[in-house]
Amino acid sequence: MTERQMASTQRSLRIQADDDLKSMFVGNVMRKIKSRTWKKQRYFRLQEDCMTIWYKSKKAGNAHSTFSVGDVEAVREGHQSEVLLSIADEFPPDRCFTLVFRGRRGNLDLVAESAGEAQSWIKGIRKLIDNLENMGQREKLDQWICDWFKKADKNRDGRMNFKEVRDLLKMMNVDMNEHHALRLFTMADKSQSGTLEDDEFVQFYKMLTQREDILRVFQEYSGDGQKLTLQDLKDFLRVEQLHEDGVQQYALKLIERYEPSDTARMLQAMTFDGFLMYLSSPEGSIFNPTMVELYQDMTQPLCHYFISSSHNTYLLEDQIRGHSSVEGYIRALKRGCRCVEVDCWDGPNGEPIVYHGHTFTSKIFFKDVVTVLGNYAFKASQYPVILSIENHCSVEQQKVMAQHLTQILGDKLLKSPLDGKIPIGLPSPEDLKGKILLKGKKIGGLEDSMNGVVDDPLMGEVSDEEETAEIDDDHHRNDSIRHRVKRLSKELSDCVVYCKSVHFSSFKHSRIHSKFYEISSFTESKARKHIREAGAEFVLHNARQLSRVYPSGLRTDSSNFNPQDMWNAGCQIVALNCQTAGVEMDLNDGLFSQNGHCGYVLKPAFMRNIDERFDPENPQNQDGYKALRLSIQVISGQQLPKVNIKEGSIIDPLVRVEIHGAPLDQAKQETRYIDNNGFNPVWYDTLQFTIHVPELALVRFVVEDYDKTSKNDFVGQFTLPFTCIQPGYRHIHLLSKDGTSIAPSSLFVKVRITKIIEIIKHTNTE
Repeated sequence: MTERQMASTQRSLRIQADDDLKSMFVGNVMRKIKSRTWKKQRYFRLQEDCMTIWYKSKKAGNAHSTFSVGDVEAVREGHQSEVLLSIADEFPPDRCFTLVFRGRRGNLDLVAESAGEAQSWIKGIRKLIDNLENMGQREKLDQWICDWFKKADKNRDGRMNFKEVRDLLKMMNVDMNEHHALRLFTMADKSQSGTLEDDEFVQFYKMLTQREDILRVFQEYSGDGQKLTLQDLKDFLRVEQLHEDGVQQYALKLIERYEPSDTARMLQAMTFDGFLMYLSSPEGSIFNPTMVELYQDMTQPLCHYFISSSHNTYLLEDQIRGHSSVEGYIRALKRGCRCVEVDCWDGPNGEPIVYHGHTFTSKIFFKDVVTVLGNYAFKASQYPVILSIENHCSVEQQKVMAQHLTQILGDKLLKSPLDGKIPIGLPSPEDLKGKILLKGKKIGGLEDSMNGVVDDPLMGEVSDEEETAEIDDDHHRNDSIRHRVKRLSKELSDCVVYCKSVHFSSFKHSRIHSKFYEISSFTESKARKHIREAGAEFVLHNARQLSRVYPSGLRTDSSNFNPQDMWNAGCQIVALNCQTAGVEMDLNDGLFSQNGHCGYVLKPAFMRNIDERFDPENPQNQDGYKALRLSIQVISGQQLPKVNIKEGSIIDPLVRVEIHGAPLDQAKQETRYIDNNGFNPVWYDTLQFTIHVPELALVRFVVEDYDKTSKNDFVGQFTLPFTCIQPGYRHIHLLSKDGTSIAPSSLFVKVRITKIIEIIKHTNTE
C-alpha cells in the first residue's frame, strides 16, 4: 500500500470514528421548514459512504429522498435565511441551520430537536465538506465509482453479477462490446465468485477506462514504455507544454506531488499513473493556475476595470411574478459580484421596501437587504461593492434609507472622499478595499459638498433607470410614469461619493462637461446604438468614467443580453440577471474566473489610455496589432453525464469551440459527433481560429448530445479568457448549466497558440 493510499484509509477511518458523524449515522428527526406554515418532520441519516444524506417522511411509507454532501456549498447556523427568520419567534437560533446547495438549487432549512443535535449536524457536514475538498483526483474518482456501485447494487449485498454490471454501465453512459466487458469482468473477479465486490469493481472500472489517448503521449516520451525519467519528463514539459524557465525544478515538483509509487519517486521518475494524475490536476488544466490567483495590478482608477455586476439582484426568478429574496444578494455576493442593484419603493409603516415596481413580484424590506450586504459583502472578495440604488421613494422614506445605510453598514459605507481632499480622479479597488459605495443621484457635485455648498434638493428624476419608460415607449403608452417629479433627500444624497448617477446626453457633452465621479446607465439597446455609431468614442468615454449597462425592461423572463458586446466598448458595469443560466452567464463567469475571483478584471491597456483610439469594429488599425492563431485538437472526452433519463439512452457527443470577443473574432467550429459513447469518446479533430484581439477574447467549450431531428441537448461547458489558456496537452473540467462542477466529466485537448507573421489588413466587405 502506498503512503497516499494509507493516508486516504486513515482519513476515512478518522472520519468514521468522529462523534458528530457517529450521531449522524444513527440519524435524527428534524423539521424541514419551507415557510411559516409549512413545517414537516423528516428523519435524516448519513449513509455509510459518508457522502450521502438520506431522509424520509414518517408518513410517506417507503418514499425517501437523498442528496450528496458534494452538492452542499455551505452550512449557515442560526436564523440565516428568510424562511428561518420568519419563524424566529418559534424556534431558538441554536436549533436552526440552513444547508446551501451549489448552483441555483434552493436552500434546505432545518430545525433540530435540540441545540446539541443541531451542532452535531452543523459540525459533521462541515467536516465532510472539508474532507471532500482535501481529496486528491484519484480519491475523487474512486469515490465517484463507489457512488455508482451503490446506486446499482439494488439488493444491497455489496456485490454485483455481470448482468448488474452491464446495467450499471448503461447508467454510466457506456455502450460497450459485451465480449470485451465480460473478459475484463472475469479478470477483475479475483475471488472467482462470479460477482464483483466493491474493490474488484473499482479495478474492473479502471481496466475499462484505460486512457489509450494519454498512454500514446506517455509512450512517445518514455524510453522504456514503463516510466518517464527526469530527462523524459523535462523533454515533454519543454516540447509539448512549452515550459521554459526552471523546467528541472518543475519536473521534480510534479513527481513529488503526483507520483503514487515510492520507488519511482526515489528514482526521480514518473510512472503512467503519476503522469495521468498530473494531467488531470489543476497543473494539467487548460486554465493557467497562476491566473486563477490574484495577479493583476489593483491600483488603477476604478473605471479601468471590468466589474462583476448583477441586475435586479433581489429576484430569484422572472421580472413579473418572481420571488424577491435577500437570498439573491447572498448568492450574488458569494459568487464575487461587486455591483448589486436595489429597487426601492415606499413601504408600510415608513419602512422602504424592495421589489420590481408595477409588477406582482414579492416584496422585502430595504433594511434586510442592507443587513445582508453588511454580512456578505466581503466574504468572497475584499474589493469594493457598489450598491446601485433605483430610488422611487418619497423624501421621508429616503431619509430612512440613509439612516439604515449609515447605522447598519457603519464604517463600511464610504461617505466622504478617501483622504478628505477634493479628489482629481477615481480611487482604485486597492484604495477602496472593504468599502461599500452608493451609486445614485446626488445634489450638486463632489466639490460642492466638500466646500459646504448645498443646493436645493434636486428636482426631477431621482431614479436612474428608465425600464418602465422603455416598456411604455415600445408600446406607445402614455408616459406619465416617466415624468413624475420627485425630490431627493440630502441625507441620501450625502451617501453618494464616487458614483453620482447622471443622464447621458452625448459623448461630446461628456468630454467637455463630465466629472470623473459621474456614471451613466444605458439600456442594452441604447448601448448597442452607441457602439454601432461611435464605438471608439464609447471606449474613450469609458477610459475616463464608469458606465453601467442593464437588460431591457422587455426581458420579463429575466433573460440576458450578450455582455461581450459591452465589454468590447470598455463598459465596466455590465449588469446581468445572475439567476438565469445560459451562455451569457457562462461568459460572465468565464471573464471573472481569473484574478482570484475578486470581481475586478483590469481592462486591456489600449482601453485605459485616453491617447489611444481603439475601435472594436476595426482592431487591425490598432498600433502594435498582432493576430494569433489558436489551434485546438479535441482528443477525447471522459465520463460525460447523461442528459436523457430515458432507459438505455446514451449520448452522441460533439464538442463545439466558440470564440467570443471583438466582432472580427466571433467564431465557432465543432467536431463530428460520436455515436453512442458518452463514456470515453475519441475525436482527434482539430479546430483552428484567428484571434485579432486576444486581450478581449473568451473561449467557450460546449459539449452537446447530437440529435438529427431536434435541437441538440446541452451536456456541459467550460469558458475561460483566451489570455489564461495554458498550451500543450490539457484537460478541461466541465461545468453544468449552473456553472457548478460535474466531476469527473472532462475533455482532453492539445492547444497551440502561434503568431501570425504576416499582418492581414481586413477590408470591410459589408
